[in-house]
Amino acid sequence: MPTRFISIWLPNLATEQQIRIRPELYGLEFVLAAPERGRMVVTAVSAEAGALGIETSMVVADARAILPSLVVLDDEPEVTRQALQALAEWCLRYTPTVALNAPDGLILDVTGCAYLWGGEHAYMYDLTTKLAQAGYTVRSAMAETIGAAWAHAHFGRQDAIIPPGEQRHALLKLPPASLRLPVETLEKMQKLGFYHINNFIQIPARMLRRRFGEELLEKLNKALGYSQEFIEPIRQAVPYQERLPCLEPIVTATGIEIALQKLLEMLCGRLAKEGKGLRKSVLSCFRVDGQTQQIDIVTNRASHHVKHLFRLFELKIKTIAPGFGIELFLLEAPEVEDMDVTQETMWDTTGGFENAAITELLDAVIGRTGADTVHRYLPDEHHWPERSVKTVTSLREKPKTSWRTDRQRPVFLLPKPESIEVTAPVPDYPPTLFIYKGKVHYIDKSEGPERIEQEWWLQQGLHRDYYTLEDRQGQRYWVFRLGPYSEEEEEERPEWFIHGFFA
Repeated sequence: MPTRFISIWLPNLATEQQIRIRPELYGLEFVLAAPERGRMVVTAVSAEAGALGIETSMVVADARAILPSLVVLDDEPEVTRQALQALAEWCLRYTPTVALNAPDGLILDVTGCAYLWGGEHAYMYDLTTKLAQAGYTVRSAMAETIGAAWAHAHFGRQDAIIPPGEQRHALLKLPPASLRLPVETLEKMQKLGFYHINNFIQIPARMLRRRFGEELLEKLNKALGYSQEFIEPIRQAVPYQERLPCLEPIVTATGIEIALQKLLEMLCGRLAKEGKGLRKSVLSCFRVDGQTQQIDIVTNRASHHVKHLFRLFELKIKTIAPGFGIELFLLEAPEVEDMDVTQETMWDTTGGFENAAITELLDAVIGRTGADTVHRYLPDEHHWPERSVKTVTSLREKPKTSWRTDRQRPVFLLPKPESIEVTAPVPDYPPTLFIYKGKVHYIDKSEGPERIEQEWWLQQGLHRDYYTLEDRQGQRYWVFRLGPYSEEEEEERPEWFIHGFFA
């Protein structure tokens, strides 16, 4: 499949964005200006002002001499940049790969996307028409290379579609400026009479390099497809995704469900062929008013089971506001995992996490309450309590060591030990009482000490002597003394901490 790029040029983006912000400017002659070398210079011109001969780079005083009623506004490059960024995000409904071509253009990698709209002509027409309806002046072109697409968008015919392999012929009648060359190079070529690319394209490369430098050859080779050119997309494309454009805008929940079902069948079919399953999926609904609605799901183990995934999404469909209608659905799987042949039999087996009902229950709970409400913990190969347990997100992960059963451990371990005040006999006796958060706990029973040394290869510090304490109310605690106990009054007394609570 040949690569296909679209270059979009918005020549009046700055002024048209000002009109969107200040509708009272519509139909007026106005310019944007910025200081340059101690004077105000025109940086952007409205269509009405341009028709009267006012141009960019003109001094504001000269522009006002032509039109005394000219409205002059301060140029705000950040406003234009934000507008271009917003348009790039809007274009994600047409392709997952969109890049900024500042200050007034976009580059879209549309390889493999046009068939969703019925072909390249229908694709281009839909894209440019909607931009024009939004109030933007648009010039665009499609080609096999970024350079050829940019050249025709700026200097060729409107909405040009260059067939694959035809970029050389399509560039011949365009000026050298269409190759995105610096001004100095263009001035040299103008003096030599190189008004079109066909005037020099046959000249040997070594002669062009000697006269105009390496940049001319680089830009020409990129436009012709002899060397690759890369873009930096505004968002990394998700490798597993499916798109579904709509002939008519969808405004009902039933329509959304039908679209979701079809997308899941396409995406899960692809995942099944590649032996993968999704762990996270996002459904994006692009509305005709330019807004986007999103819902997402997560699973506890990789899955490409359509019915199960649909039920998870079904819980959130009611949160989608279709507005005046949804024109495109996009289903992405940003997180996937490998699946073996036996894993899919989880839907028919029983026992533990292999039971489909348990897995579905966990996914449903997460879908209703959020991903942060369900956690799974496994033992880790550490003696130090804070490191002996780790959080995992996959049901497939197996523990590298078994849970410690020779000694009791609290069911709730504080993330960080908290300081307590203790009264204890000496030496090495457990506390008779301790004060925690202002409350006094009198101890009836105790066990210990259990000494746990620092893992010296990870961290240096004092050892801990842990005690299991039970107060008069029957509540049990895990506390420790940090460091050795000394009977010398001048020695600093060791600190005591509470670290966990038993059931």
